Amino acid sequence: MKKLLYIIGNSKKEEESSSRTVSRRLVNAILEKIDNVELEELNLYEEHIPQLKGCYFESRSAIVSVEARSSLTKEEQREVAKIEQLCDQFKSADIYVLAVPMWSLSFPAPVKEYIDCIIQTGKTIAFKNNKPYGLINDKPRTFIYVQSSGASIPWLLKPALSKGLNYVQDIMKFIGISNFYELLVDGTGDTEEERQEAIKNATSKIPQLVEKLL
Repeated sequence: MKKLLYIIGNSKKEEESSSRTVSRRLVNAILEKIDNVELEELNLYEEHIPQLKGCYFESRSAIVSVEARSSLTKEEQREVAKIEQLCDQFKSADIYVLAVPMWSLSFPAPVKEYIDCIIQTGKTIAFKNNKPYGLINDKPRTFIYVQSSGASIPWLLKPALSKGLNYVQDIMKFIGISNFYELLVDGTGDTEEERQEAIKNATSKIPQLVEKLL
């Protein structure tokens, strides 16, 4: 049984969000075409995502030991446990779909807070000679980044303008996820007609993308 973790990083309702609409179609296509896939959803706007505090760590990206947690408040202990739970949930998945809008050339803040929670020493990264390396290359994993944007971004300008996509791709490959794909819902524009056309164009790319997962 494979696990598909669908991560929602858009605060809009699904019917109002271009990235969520396309992502849902992608998720449904994966479940239809690939056998033995279990879906787990994580909405970063509905699930509590802790903001990381210094007292939660004993060293760089390393959560405090069980023994040391006794000095934390009950609320802080719950926050540490939640960080570990999010990290373990992420690590257990085989396929990831992240739905986000492009905001300020990047993505909404909850996405970065979530990524900070899942980058943990001994779980997704480790250090050797003071240098970090990824740990989740133990099995094939695939990450699909679904991003909506109002404008159509020329490929030549994507490195400069699509910083969120570039960052997520870099961090996922670093921790050990070898397969990374993008599904861009570009040109949603100012009208509903433009948005639906962008959704249609992105949706047409789903079958080819799912084939890569087979």
